[in-house]
Amino acid sequence: MGRNWLGNAAIGTAMAMLATPARAQDEAAGPLAIDLVYKGDVVGVAAGDARGARYLDNLDLLASLDLDRAVGWRGGTAFASVLNNLGGRPNDIAGTLQGVNNIEVAGADLLLYQAWIQQSFADDRLSVLVGKYDLNSEFYVNDAASHLIAPAFGIGSELAATGPNGPSIFPRTDLAIRLRAGDERKYVQAVAIRAPRGTTDDGGRRSTLFVAEAGWQGRLSFTLGGWAYSRRQPRIIPPGVTTGPGEAASHGVYASVETDLAGRADEPGHWRAYARAGWSDGRTTPFAGGFQLGVTGRGIVPDRPDSQLSIGVASADLSTPYRRANPPGEPALAGSEGMVELTYSDAVLPFLTLQPDVQYVRRPGGLQDADDAVVLGLRAIVAWKAL
Repeated sequence: MGRNWLGNAAIGTAMAMLATPARAQDEAAGPLAIDLVYKGDVVGVAAGDARGARYLDNLDLLASLDLDRAVGWRGGTAFASVLNNLGGRPNDIAGTLQGVNNIEVAGADLLLYQAWIQQSFADDRLSVLVGKYDLNSEFYVNDAASHLIAPAFGIGSELAATGPNGPSIFPRTDLAIRLRAGDERKYVQAVAIRAPRGTTDDGGRRSTLFVAEAGWQGRLSFTLGGWAYSRRQPRIIPPGVTTGPGEAASHGVYASVETDLAGRADEPGHWRAYARAGWSDGRTTPFAGGFQLGVTGRGIVPDRPDSQLSIGVASADLSTPYRRANPPGEPALAGSEGMVELTYSDAVLPFLTLQPDVQYVRRPGGLQDADDAVVLGLRAIVAWKAL
């Protein structure tokens, strides 16, 4: 359901290059930037009688190239990333529909995660991107929520749970073409992105996901977006995310707002709040919609500029078609699955950040009588800039 914060932060290296003219880049640096980011999580879960601990990790190798400075291709940038994941699955214990860790995967894998080229025009006010692309790197993303570890704070669950294998987000991406117009304050963007292969397709023609988004950025920021698949998608029924009989049109909308509460961006003592909501058809995903809200503070400890504290609340509403399709003999379903998360991080060494995390999940799996789950975690982030 999309990775957050430092997992996507190195991708920001490339995005910053795209948004900033080459003449403004640090001339001491070369046109090629290479970053290595490793995350290792120890996660303990208590959900009723189910208890256990898991270790999981995520390794990103990212490379961005300013093609103007490298070969004279004015306005061009290339980006590629390789992803490797290992480790356990804490959500097997927690039993949630939305997940509890944004680097958890079904199995160990090494893959090319992104590989794209972007061409900018009109002093970077217009750009076209083509290639293998993570939708959540630019769409349905909130910077103020990116510090949190629960997947629901990445991309909204009502969109993340669609498609044969998700909508080209972590850990599976696919080919896309993205158009963007705007400046530092306002923008519009749209993407056509091929749905990755998965367990719910039949090996035939692939569906394409279309997403459009517009927004205003500043001390008060807001976003409005909508999405739809080109082909009808399999219906989803209980238990969990199970393919049901028939197909349905898959579409939805989302909106978000962020605002400064105190301080200034990029300075210690900066606090920022966010709220967002999304709605879907409710037939090709378990969720009719949901919301997330919270607050994050950076540089909150004196003389600790890298200290960061975030709290978030998320709720995903189960759709009426999904609840009506609950098979006889299965546990009764509630109307929603909710959770709250509190996390703090700080750099203890120039290359090492530690991030303790606690989550409380209400009605895991959307089950009416399920015991609530408590998730405790510690994330270690090692970041190395090779070039």
